Amino acid sequence: MDTLVTAPAPAPASAPAALRRLYFVRFAFAAVWAALLFATADTLGPLSATLLVLYPLFDVACAVVDVRSAAVDGGPVRHLYLNIVLSTLTAVGLAVAATSGIPAVLRVWGAWAVTAGLVQLVVGVARRRMGGQWAMIASGGISTLAGVSFAAQAGGADASLKTLAGYAFLGGVFFLVSALRLGRATRRA
Repeated sequence: MDTLVTAPAPAPASAPAALRRLYFVRFAFAAVWAALLFATADTLGPLSATLLVLYPLFDVACAVVDVRSAAVDGGPVRHLYLNIVLSTLTAVGLAVAATSGIPAVLRVWGAWAVTAGLVQLVVGVARRRMGGQWAMIASGGISTLAGVSFAAQAGGADASLKTLAGYAFLGGVFFLVSALRLGRATRRA
């Protein structure tokens, strides 16, 4: 059985710097994306559908960058590959769900939030000695709970894409906090 590394070796100095830059980019993207989705969230039109598919595709791109830098530095990559697969499947699922309406989108996004949140939690725990990962661990746990709430909201009369915008923005804030904490950890090392 594949288990987590319980005592990872300290990461080389370049790993936190690369991860920190990636986290800043992820924050900026999430903030802009959330604002655009919020502005178009009243209906599920071509722009909002494109934004919905774009978000997990951006996550794939970020995970690929993360895998490359983690592999070079000997960091954990196994769960990042899982994240790439989950996000790719989610992009396809959202493209299909967007043709069925907001409840279908919320169900797909909810399933992704649960599974990706669990992966983020595992990766954050594996990287905890690097520093700056407590926000990622918390974000993974919150994402998992939020995913359940999206699925529940899909069955109600108040189904809205605005909740996804809030979720993405909050996730971006967690990336920003981790980036800032990684900077502090790097200066202390």
